[in-house]
Amino acid sequence: EYNTGAIKAMVGGYDFALNKFNHVTQAWRQPGSSFKPFIYSAAIEKGFSPQTVINDAPIVLDPSETGFKKWNPKNFSGKFSGPIMMKDALKKSLNLVSIRILQAITPRYAVDFIQRFGFDSDKHPPHLSMALGAGSVTPWQMVEGFSVFANVGRRTEPYLISKVTDASGKVLMQSTAEAEKVAGVEALDPRNAYIMHQMLHGVATSGTAARATAMLKRTDIAGKTGTSNDAFDVWFVGYAGDQCAAVWMGFDQPRSLGRRAQGAGLALPVWIDYMREAIKNEPNVVRKAPPGVTEEGGNLYYTNRKDAIPNLGLDQPATDDPIGALINDSSVRGQIF
Repeated sequence: EYNTGAIKAMVGGYDFALNKFNHVTQAWRQPGSSFKPFIYSAAIEKGFSPQTVINDAPIVLDPSETGFKKWNPKNFSGKFSGPIMMKDALKKSLNLVSIRILQAITPRYAVDFIQRFGFDSDKHPPHLSMALGAGSVTPWQMVEGFSVFANVGRRTEPYLISKVTDASGKVLMQSTAEAEKVAGVEALDPRNAYIMHQMLHGVATSGTAARATAMLKRTDIAGKTGTSNDAFDVWFVGYAGDQCAAVWMGFDQPRSLGRRAQGAGLALPVWIDYMREAIKNEPNVVRKAPPGVTEEGGNLYYTNRKDAIPNLGLDQPATDDPIGALINDSSVRGQIF
């Protein structure tokens, strides 16, 4: 339950008798594109909006930017969309857009930012490959992170045991976790969380995870698919009703799941099957825009940025706060990343 942190179900392996390793809490794996929402959230904090136009075009990065070697990243499809709004890029999970976003906000800023979701900074080297989920996470962390979006910016730490009783029903241990954590702590501006929810809802209605809405026939699903490099790991993390769930697939000794393996094809169907039972009696959650968010013509803005430049440029002089400077610089009107 994303609003309390209570864990309803956990499957950490195939058979405990064969392998006692709990993949949910112990397996450090690459999240691939399922990590992109946290980069997008950092960008929103820096002044981007879902309507910011970014150029989905080829890019070549040198070793100083990648941390290892010259890199010519591509989208999964091998195609390019050209100028595209950020919200549509997330639906399509476009790699080159995510890289340009991270390039603009800087990897160091993103590493600091993701800690508010519960991620370990030392597991995410500050390089541009972070935009594609090249760091390391556990499924436990991914549930906690996505719950922040579901819970309008409040972070609740997952917990497993509510109470312990003896055979007669006498309470031997009563956890205070639910009472203490039900409110959570504000990890993210509610405006940011709401806008990210709407973007993740777009992924689940008309993006790479559209199958979730089509199959479950709900209006409150939000989430993100993920496929790591060479399909060593595939993911779907999302929420609906009162629950957030993560599905990961991969081998203990990392190797490819197959040339065509993707989170949408392998992990998402498992998530759908689980959620079909887990929230079948839960009503659709209706989220309303918090104060400070303006909705106009299907577009979302921070109210105090309503008149800011929606399309920001990268060819501006470096500053301590490049995006903040761009927002206040009318000379960049109409430019794109």
